[in-house]
Amino acid sequence: MSKEAILLAAKESIIECDEDKALEAFEQAQTEGLSMVELLSDGFSAGMRELGDQFGMGEIFLPELIFSTEVMKMITEKIEATLETTDAPKKGVLVIGTVAGDVHDIGKGIVASLVKTNGIEVHDLGREVPAEVFIEKAKEFNADFIGSSALLTTTMTEQKKIEELLVKEGMRDRVKTMVGGAPVTKRWAEKIGADAYCEDATDAVNVILGWLEK
Repeated sequence: MSKEAILLAAKESIIECDEDKALEAFEQAQTEGLSMVELLSDGFSAGMRELGDQFGMGEIFLPELIFSTEVMKMITEKIEATLETTDAPKKGVLVIGTVAGDVHDIGKGIVASLVKTNGIEVHDLGREVPAEVFIEKAKEFNADFIGSSALLTTTMTEQKKIEELLVKEGMRDRVKTMVGGAPVTKRWAEKIGADAYCEDATDAVNVILGWLEK
């Protein structure tokens, strides 16, 4: 089975919410020696991105998206298990979450998984996380980066609050922030003073790796 065929099968398994097909693609990738990071990024995550677009255009509904997210969570756990090594050097620490008021965390979970596979220690705070908790956890884990996802225009202000609290706590200079989510734009990121806007999970990884190189 070619790499392209495996990646396509992985993508389709998420779109079709097919757990068996997802496991088959995962096992085939292992057999063929395909990079697990590539499988997650260009296979399974690609399917999730397409579903996100369909949801945004009203072509599918939230229950379908949630079912596929469960398949995505299952497969990312399997991929992460194959990549975990105790002696791998830690490149940095990311605290990530979906802001208060948002009830689902579909895209954020993908970002957390993909960033983790690139050697970053990730603390996923889940969903409906108040700005104060982002700051509290950033202190607790000595975070280098904070990632916040807002999925509604009404909750985007929480991202602004995170920036304000970082300044208030004297942490702004040592913590890099990135924002994402369906209504979030680069212009919004610049307006609130965030360090980066991330369109998707791959973008988030590239942003963090770029920061680490500086």
